[in-house]
Amino acid sequence: MQPGPARTLSIVAAIVAGSLLPQLDALTGAVRWFVMAMLFLVFLQTRWSRSALHRSHVWLLLANLALGFVAWGLGWLVGGRDVALAGFFTGITPTATAAPVIIGFLRGRVDYVVAAFLITNFSITALLPLMLPLVLGRADLHAFGQVLASVTLVVFVPMLAAFLVRRAHPPATQWPARLRNVSFALWVLAILIICGHASAFLRTQTDAPLRVVLQVVAVSIAVCVASFALGRWIGGRDFPREASQSLGQKNTMFTLYLALTYANPIVALGPTFYVLWHNLWNSWQLHRVPPLAAQQEADPLSPGVRKP
Repeated sequence: MQPGPARTLSIVAAIVAGSLLPQLDALTGAVRWFVMAMLFLVFLQTRWSRSALHRSHVWLLLANLALGFVAWGLGWLVGGRDVALAGFFTGITPTATAAPVIIGFLRGRVDYVVAAFLITNFSITALLPLMLPLVLGRADLHAFGQVLASVTLVVFVPMLAAFLVRRAHPPATQWPARLRNVSFALWVLAILIICGHASAFLRTQTDAPLRVVLQVVAVSIAVCVASFALGRWIGGRDFPREASQSLGQKNTMFTLYLALTYANPIVALGPTFYVLWHNLWNSWQLHRVPPLAAQQEADPLSPGVRKP
């Protein structure tokens, strides 16, 4: 399946169908395994080098931290404490696990986004016990252990598996090209289930005042636009798409858990709505990706993972 209308319609259809099927919430646990399978295929072709680390990664981390507190301040101005906390948990969210997968579809530098994922997730998780008291007045180290275990399973297990398979069977590097449609289908299924989860969550929040919900929607949209735009600016001419994706596509499951643990369901609406916004933007980006050149058809991820 080529990037373009078909992929765009697939993602939009998954978002709409998931929104109408809150029963899919029961399958949320499967998303982790879908992402692991997609990352395994990505890592089969990933060639690591020191060039994967760039000074812009430092600016991405600082921007990620700043977005959390700026959104917190914006939330106070717009609607008060709950909206401020919704903005904080949305803005502070680090890079999503699936961001390298999407940048692979977009034929960008996968290794750059993987580096951004590791830097933002570990750094923000380590700093959250210090930051949460500033906005909540309480926190503990349980969140760090939770995310460390999740990152180890979801990222490092497929990374190690891909390394071992590549060493034992070098032709395995060609599997991603052959299975690119399978990988995209897994991503569509993941979006379908995530939106079903979000729909089920929203349907349980019947006591949330409409005014507050709309304020949270406005703040989450502002964070989404600012994240992708600021990331593109930080990436400059060398990594505009990669940095934009690293800052804009967020690990919302992580901060959704934190919001429910340390705040309340209204606050958790911030990361929940963000799921819709960044997936809509991803569908538009995939729609705009030009068809692969003939020489790239057999290896669609190579520009993103082998460029030194």
